[in-house]
Amino acid sequence: MTPAAARHRDGPLGDAAGSRLALTIFMSCYDERAYVADTLDTVRAALAEVGNLNYEIIVIDDHSSDGSADVVADYMRRHPDDEIILRRNKVNRGLAQNYVDAAFMGQGKYFRLICGDNSEPVDTMVAVFRAIGRADMIIPYYAMQEGKSAYRRRLSSAYTWLVNRASGLRLHYYNGLAVHLRFNIMRWHANTRGFGFQAGIICALADEGFSYVEVPVRSVERKGDDGNALTLMNFLSVAHTLTDITIRRLSNRLYRRRPADRR
Repeated sequence: MTPAAARHRDGPLGDAAGSRLALTIFMSCYDERAYVADTLDTVRAALAEVGNLNYEIIVIDDHSSDGSADVVADYMRRHPDDEIILRRNKVNRGLAQNYVDAAFMGQGKYFRLICGDNSEPVDTMVAVFRAIGRADMIIPYYAMQEGKSAYRRRLSSAYTWLVNRASGLRLHYYNGLAVHLRFNIMRWHANTRGFGFQAGIICALADEGFSYVEVPVRSVERKGDDGNALTLMNFLSVAHTLTDITIRRLSNRLYRRRPADRR
């Protein structure tokens, strides 16, 4: 195993060719000092319980100001046999850009985002990981959301309704932490860099005919419900995403393209 210090990737993105591993985990990290080590523990525990997935974890620290990256580096030193890669961004790039970057850095057949706030318990991750291979996309939805306010739940429901109306799909949730084929993220990633990027990817892949399965799970809000969902940036991102989805749906009708297969 390469020493932890040599596994930092601060420069150009890694080689995207091949699928040496079953799964690439991208862990987003922005001011997550209090949670990121516990998140890594949770991921490793869930994958150990599933047992049949060889994996790597790519942590991208998005220019944190609280020393989160140092916590990750220390974790890597304490777990030298785990394939954990750390990239420290010199500027803040945002979740959507880091998501695509991590797909190019990775070597897994499948790809999943996990947030560094430890919001998913082990049982949730296990349910999602065990569904890998059942379809091209594994789309979790939160049947139980502990600590999330009624206001945020209503916003999520309204957003889901809007995306379903625009896309013609009937999904329960679009902003969960879906599993995708890594190549699909590199090939069909959304052209928005805001809140709506995951819905854009899911709808684009569904339009291309990739299959999907939904998995009910639970989440635990650990950082508090900050109420920052209705920002101008998020509003513009959602509008951009809905416009793209609607235009693509009209185009598909014109050319009579085959809809996605739900398994």
